[in-house]
Amino acid sequence: MKNVLIVEDLAEVRRWLSHIVCDAFPDAQVRTANSVRAAVALLAHPVDLALIDLGLPDGSGLDVLRSARLAHPDATCIVTTVMSDDASIVSALSAGADGYLLKETAPALLIRQLSQLAVGLPALSPPVARRIMNHFGQTGPVAGMDARLTLREAEVLELISRGLRNSEVAIQMGIAETTVAGYIKIIYRKLGISSRAEAAWHAALLGLKHDGSTPR
Repeated sequence: MKNVLIVEDLAEVRRWLSHIVCDAFPDAQVRTANSVRAAVALLAHPVDLALIDLGLPDGSGLDVLRSARLAHPDATCIVTTVMSDDASIVSALSAGADGYLLKETAPALLIRQLSQLAVGLPALSPPVARRIMNHFGQTGPVAGMDARLTLREAEVLELISRGLRNSEVAIQMGIAETTVAGYIKIIYRKLGISSRAEAAWHAALLGLKHDGSTPR
């Protein structure tokens, strides 16, 4: 991770996160922004990793997240926040977040979680991971061989978890929109889900990367 963007309105927290990033990635060039407007302007520069707070003075960090997804599709975007409620987590994952880290997490653990991005592991604070697991326990996804997604199904799941519409998925994959709808129906049946918010939960748990593959 050579180019890192930190979006955080509190100066003290920006410095703290900058130290954590430099410990995880000693050669990284770190840029910081304290607002949505400043962050979007910095997206003109290369971005490999973005750490994005949700509560910003001129809007939501989700707006930065979506803009980063458009400007840098291959960048890793991690939400860093104090908000651990289900609505915030699902909204972030649905908007395309690759991870969700709570600021209350011990610095040593944050450094380790960021370092593990290099091997394809999603950055999720333990309380967030537990919430995801509890959610799956309540919704009861289908188990067994039938629940295994094909590579094509995994690719569709990853794309819709980023908030893409069926028509956008169809264009990106070079298939018909009706085919996309068919894939989504199969995915929902296999995972025992019924919404795109739940799809975002599953994509995060599976650690889906932008090519639809899962880390080995």
